[in-house]
Amino acid sequence: MNVVILAAGKGKRMRSDLPKVLHPLAGKPLLAHVVDCARSLGPSRIVIVYGHGGETVVRAIEGDDLRWALQEPQLGTGHAVMQALPHLDPAVPTLVLYGDVPLTTHETLARLVESAGADKLGLLTVELADPAGYGRIVREGGRIVRVVEHKDADAATRAIREVNTGIMVAPTAALARWLGALSTDNVQKEYYLTDVVATAVHDRVAVVSARPADASETLGVNSKRQLAELERIFQNRVATRLMDEGVRLADPARLDVRGELVCGRDVSIDVNCVFEGRVVIGDGASVGANCVIRDTRIGAGAQILPFTLIEDSSIGARARIGPYARLRPGTDLGEETHVGNFVEMKNTRMAAGSKANHLSYLGDTVVGERVNIGAGTITCNYDGANKHQTVIEDDAFIGSDTQLVAPVRVGRGATLGAGTTLTRDAPEHKLTMSRTQQTTVESWKRPVKKPAAKS
Repeated sequence: MNVVILAAGKGKRMRSDLPKVLHPLAGKPLLAHVVDCARSLGPSRIVIVYGHGGETVVRAIEGDDLRWALQEPQLGTGHAVMQALPHLDPAVPTLVLYGDVPLTTHETLARLVESAGADKLGLLTVELADPAGYGRIVREGGRIVRVVEHKDADAATRAIREVNTGIMVAPTAALARWLGALSTDNVQKEYYLTDVVATAVHDRVAVVSARPADASETLGVNSKRQLAELERIFQNRVATRLMDEGVRLADPARLDVRGELVCGRDVSIDVNCVFEGRVVIGDGASVGANCVIRDTRIGAGAQILPFTLIEDSSIGARARIGPYARLRPGTDLGEETHVGNFVEMKNTRMAAGSKANHLSYLGDTVVGERVNIGAGTITCNYDGANKHQTVIEDDAFIGSDTQLVAPVRVGRGATLGAGTTLTRDAPEHKLTMSRTQQTTVESWKRPVKKPAAKS
């Protein structure tokens, strides 16, 4: 089948320079959610009709499988689908979706497409307690005969609670004929896509309907408030799935997944955590409150303590990270490693059993097994032009307040005394330190603040 996605609207109520369909929901543009759902149906082609935002929209949504049709000016939904006709295969049906309706599921669309088959007009409808603003589904003898837009409806029609969502599937050759017969004889002086329903009935084409599992699947975004409401609906779906899979969430209302979160058995996640990109959490691992984790793999039994930031890293089994730790891209921690409060790592590998528990920075560093890194230690990896590597071999002990000026190597079992500035390699199993001799100046006196002058 063909899929047409209407994405040309300006979105005035968003009060933003960003095109409406590019506003993010769960970390990706509204339009990207619709495209991904369309792709899940396996269509032969996807055509996106764009207008406001122009090339900004085209550049934001990637895919060699996408075709683009410009709608300029914007004269209604029927006019928008007209722009897509040259790109469609007339021998297969066309499904029409909307770039600002991001929560529709694969299952719902598959059901709609199946109900319509190759020769029927299928509409996705829903019953609402308050249908104000929606086009009403008018039936006679149970059969759909037309759709009446809210602004054009009389009081009796407005009392109907079954509404049109705008999502439809139709035989493409027939759809092209019906679009050609549209007029702007309505309140808004636009070409309504919904007017094809009456034409289909006139042509004795069966009009069928399908309904979503939940009305939220049909909600669109026209304002920042509605965007926030859909965000919570989306996150609630994710939280429900995770809990059904056995994840313990301290509060499902305070979880944000902006990508893919895969959890093993007996995983626990505290409040206000944000997961971005692809995050995989192993069996029995726990994530404390207020953590932000992006594109990371966390091993079984690991503990991520509160207020920890992790990006593009790998955490070994039974590791203990945080609180207030920051792991930047390229960090790879082995089993039972400890990274404590106010420790920052970047492009660093730390092998099993090693620890950096307090106030340290390790950049471009390779740390062996069972290494202890004291508080205040930093690797000086940047000379102002280039990055250099520090290597700390197995069983080394790095004293507090040590600076390792890369490139430099600390040998196996070596000890660096506290306060050392290491500029040359430290030999294995030796104590290396650099300190000035401690002296006491007997004649020194602490300055005394002078009394204020009287006026």
